Amino acid sequence: MTKTAIYNHPACARHDTGWRHPEHQGRLRAVTSELEKAMPSLSPDAEPVLGSPVEDARLELAHTPEHVRHVRSAADAALAEGRLVNLDPDTVVSGASWEAATAATGCLIEAVEAVTGGRYANAFCMVRPPGHHATASRAMGFCLFNSVAVAARHALESRLASRVLIVDWDVHHGNGTQDIFYRDPDVFYLSMHQSPFYPGTGARDETGEGPGEGTTLNLPLPPGLPPEQYVDQMLAGIEQAAAFDPELVLISAGFDAAAEDFLGGFTLREEHFCQLTSGLEKLTRSSAGGRIVSALEGGYNPEELGRNVVAHIEALTQVRAGRARRPEQQETEDAGV
Repeated sequence: MTKTAIYNHPACARHDTGWRHPEHQGRLRAVTSELEKAMPSLSPDAEPVLGSPVEDARLELAHTPEHVRHVRSAADAALAEGRLVNLDPDTVVSGASWEAATAATGCLIEAVEAVTGGRYANAFCMVRPPGHHATASRAMGFCLFNSVAVAARHALESRLASRVLIVDWDVHHGNGTQDIFYRDPDVFYLSMHQSPFYPGTGARDETGEGPGEGTTLNLPLPPGLPPEQYVDQMLAGIEQAAAFDPELVLISAGFDAAAEDFLGGFTLREEHFCQLTSGLEKLTRSSAGGRIVSALEGGYNPEELGRNVVAHIEALTQVRAGRARRPEQQETEDAGV
């Protein structure tokens, strides 16, 4: 029985934005603390994995060479001068940021290879900085490189999958991911996000263009709804996206959609992230076979973030265990008996 992999790299914790910045070093510390408490019960079904930084050439699968050089130059300057460097008013790099960003992307790539190769059933990448706002040519919204986008392109280029579904439940629209794949017929991008809100993109009529027409689905929703409404809307969107027959599912797992997050107005709690995770696996099972790789995006209330990440990982281990049951038992459970 294969396990759920939990990918991480120590460099991700060293990315320093300053303690007044929402995307600060305490986020991963909070997740690590909650995960350590949960590991005695998770350990039979989950396994920590040390990832590796990615090479520059892999970053260029989703980013321009000029963007890669710009981020590296800023991080080198921060290291040489011993200070933080702003790429824009919200996006900061330190001397450790280059290794952190390349490690985050490397974890995603290795997780995709391991899951599609059958070494692990599915995976969660406990990494930072986040990535879904980073466009091909610009760092923004706390994001340096779009790790999920690079991993999707790697899967396609390496023929690990011919169709990839990216599901994004961060409270902010993943404008970078949408932009990178807007004309791509091999990647379906689904986002549920608060609207109106930063970054101002993600309208329902943004559905892709050219060969990618119909492979973008946005679910802009107001803040403050009952959590069941967010879950129902997202599961309906996933059901629609499942018609794309994805062979691999990537999750931009933004836990700033949680009820007590400082930067959003959604109302989700632990049980709702579990429902999204298990529902996603079930609705895409026929084509993706449970091949899911999830990556940490937002989530800015550290205490709440840790609890919600653990709940998400627990749900990944449970759907993994479900696939290992006898087919007749699974059919009975799916029928609700």
